[in-house]
Amino acid sequence: MNLPNKLTLLRILLIPLFLGVLYADISHAKPLALAIFLLASATDWLDGFLARRLRLITDFGKFADPLADKMLVTAAMLWNVQTGLMPAWIVLVVICREFAVSGLRMMAASKGIVLAAAFSGKIKTAATMLCLCLYFLPEFFNGEWIVCNWIILLTTLYSGVEYFTKNRKLIASC
Repeated sequence: MNLPNKLTLLRILLIPLFLGVLYADISHAKPLALAIFLLASATDWLDGFLARRLRLITDFGKFADPLADKMLVTAAMLWNVQTGLMPAWIVLVVICREFAVSGLRMMAASKGIVLAAAFSGKIKTAATMLCLCLYFLPEFFNGEWIVCNWIILLTTLYSGVEYFTKNRKLIASC
């Protein structure tokens, strides 16, 4: 197993640790959870960079990397739902968008087409990760969670619409 794939697996393994810290009755749980989330998020960037730079792109990485991202983001969002910072319906929109785009990618793959990540999807991921970090900094962000909720929702919707608009011919051909 190459280094980028090991980093992807590390990100998956950090998710239970991230949640365990949040659920544990320990002091400084939020800063520790934020540090774990930041480490896991950094592995996302690093594994992609190394895979491209060193030409270590594998089928496992193509599958596991986006899955690991979705798992990490979903875990953080569900924690924010439980703590009352994020409405569940926004998380549902995010999850539905992820299923829809994954389905579109499977349709494309069945026709031998690889759908590259759109720039709006990269913006959505970066904005979501940043907002999820801010949820752990109440002193810094002063509790204005609605701003992050809207940023996550709007970037999710925009990128989802863009994927389907750009690939409408593929959809029509199925």
